[in-house]
Amino acid sequence: MLYFLIVVAVLLLGYAGVLVSFLRKGRKIPPSAYLVLAGLNGLILAGVLAWAIAR
Repeated sequence: MLYFLIVVAVLLLGYAGVLVSFLRKGRKIPPSAYLVLAGLNGLILAGVLAWAIAR
């Protein structure tokens, strides 16, 4: 379970880096990008809750 959380956190950091590079180039972030961010955050939250309950 912990490895899953680490993988999702690394994906979230990488995706955030891509979005920051979009902003630095002067492009706007597409609205769907916010849905992906919300999904990754939801995965982390669900994983943490499941890990805490299982302990």
